[in-house]
Amino acid sequence: MDKLKAMANFVRIVDNGSLSSAADATGQSVASVVRSLAALERHLGVRLLNRSTRRMALTDEGTEYLAWSRRMLADFADMEQRLEASDGTVRGLLRITAPVEFGQRYVAPLVNEFLKEHAEIRVELNLSDQIVPLLDERLDLALRIGHLPDSAMVARQIGSTRLVTCASPDYLSTAPAIDTPAALKAHACIAFAAQGRHWYYRHGEKEQAEEITPRLTCNQIRAASLACMQGVGITRLMHYQVADELADGRLVRLLRDYEPEDLPIQLVYPHALQLSPRVRAFVEWACPRLECVMPGPDERG
Repeated sequence: MDKLKAMANFVRIVDNGSLSSAADATGQSVASVVRSLAALERHLGVRLLNRSTRRMALTDEGTEYLAWSRRMLADFADMEQRLEASDGTVRGLLRITAPVEFGQRYVAPLVNEFLKEHAEIRVELNLSDQIVPLLDERLDLALRIGHLPDSAMVARQIGSTRLVTCASPDYLSTAPAIDTPAALKAHACIAFAAQGRHWYYRHGEKEQAEEITPRLTCNQIRAASLACMQGVGITRLMHYQVADELADGRLVRLLRDYEPEDLPIQLVYPHALQLSPRVRAFVEWACPRLECVMPGPDERG
């Protein structure tokens, strides 16, 4: 059992009022929080919380342990930051996660630059399209695309993107006209597996789904964009995933008037009071650079 993590989880359960709220606030699963509390109570040999389906209350032992835990966690955080920053050198292991395509295009190059400038830093970069809970996996930072649930995490927006529909000039030269989403029924479509068979568009103030019949379904972004450039059909991907191809004319953007709302691109990390010097250094260094390199979804193309 990680005693420090279990202690921190106990404090967050009390502060948030429930196991589920504590899980949301810390980016963990409810099951993980439950196991952590149970293991801590077994280790201490006392019950810290009386729990029922409707309410939760501290026991006398829990009240005493809560006060002690707050002091211990504050002292630990203070000492850790003092030691790490005592000589002005940023050092230690930084764990970062990001979606695969975004990570390859934008995060990995920045990480490489950061490592060159900070000789005492090590980085674990986990690229995955699965949402990985930060605290469960001991991650320091996550790059997230889309609206996030409320939590105790800080979400710093560094850009935005949106789903765009596109095709190659060769495909469009022989295909039927496409001026509304309903026209997709007459076209060969290239689907990204994670999006399913419905493409959502904005019609005025409403969102409307168009069912497509994919000629090709891919589970990787680059396979879908390559098929689109080679004239297989129409695809729909995030703007940043095809920004270069749109800019140089290899792909043509379609149905701009029907595109859905923008999705925020955010760097997510624990509250600033809990940041280690290495995490703070990377956040302050990386955010302005990401803002500069991110293509805006309203760029022509």
